[in-house]
Amino acid sequence: MAPLLEIKNIETYYDLIYAVRGVSLTVEEGTITAILGNNGAGKSTILKTVMGLIEDQPDKGTIEFMGKRIDGKDTEVIVRMGISYVPEGREVFEELSVKENLLMGAYIRKDKAGIKKDFERIYEHFPVLKARENQWAGTLSGGEQQMLAIGRALMNRPKLLFLDEPSLGLSPILVKEIFHIIQNINQEGVTILLVEQNARMALSISDFGLILENGRFVMKGKSSELMEDKDVKEFYMGIRSEESVKGYQRWKRKKRWR
Repeated sequence: MAPLLEIKNIETYYDLIYAVRGVSLTVEEGTITAILGNNGAGKSTILKTVMGLIEDQPDKGTIEFMGKRIDGKDTEVIVRMGISYVPEGREVFEELSVKENLLMGAYIRKDKAGIKKDFERIYEHFPVLKARENQWAGTLSGGEQQMLAIGRALMNRPKLLFLDEPSLGLSPILVKEIFHIIQNINQEGVTILLVEQNARMALSISDFGLILENGRFVMKGKSSELMEDKDVKEFYMGIRSEESVKGYQRWKRKKRWR
C-alpha cells in the first residue's frame, strides 16, 4: 500500500515549549492508524500541525500528502486537497440545524447531485441525524454531536479523515457504536488517522498503532501486536500482568502488617 500521508521529523512548539519533538509517521492508504497516549502527550498537536492550524508550525520537518508537500499551506488548501478533521470536543455549529451543519462540510463542493447522494450516505451511517435534521445542533446529546461532527467531515469526501478523541465523554455503549461506524467508514475506502486515549478500542479497530509520550513516539507497530505487549496492556489498557498483580498483592500484605 502506498503512503498517503508522510510526516518526517516534525517539531512543533507553543511559545517556548516544544509539544512535538522529531515525530515521524506514515499513514498507508486504506488503513486505520491510531496514535495513543495520555493527556498532554502531544497527540492533538500532531493533527493540528498537519492541518495548518498552528501558526508558523511545524518549526522543523516536512509533511507530505499524496506525494506533495503541505507543511506551511493554509488549512483551506489542505482541506481542498482531501483531508478532513474532526476536532476534540466536536465543535458543531450549535445554532445551526443538523442539516445546515452537514452542508457546511460540503462548502467547497459545487456538485449538487453528489451532495444530495452524500446526505443519504451520512443518514445511513447515522439514522438519528436524519430524524433530527431540522433540530439545532446545540440541543443534541454528546453522542449525537459526535456523529454530526463525523458526518460533517465526510461531506467533504475526504481521502484522509482525522479523528481527535471521538470517544471523549461518551458512554461505553456509544463508544462501541462510534467505533463500529468508524470501521464502516474505513471499509468504504476512507483512510483514517485516529487520536485516542481509549487504547483498547483504538487498537481493536486499527491496523497500526503508535504510542506518544512527551511529544515523542516511544513504540510503533501493528495494532494486533501492540495489544499483546505487556507494557501496553498494563500502562495503556489497564490490564496488569500476573507478575505485576502478585507483586502488588505482596506489597499490600507487607504494608498491612507494618
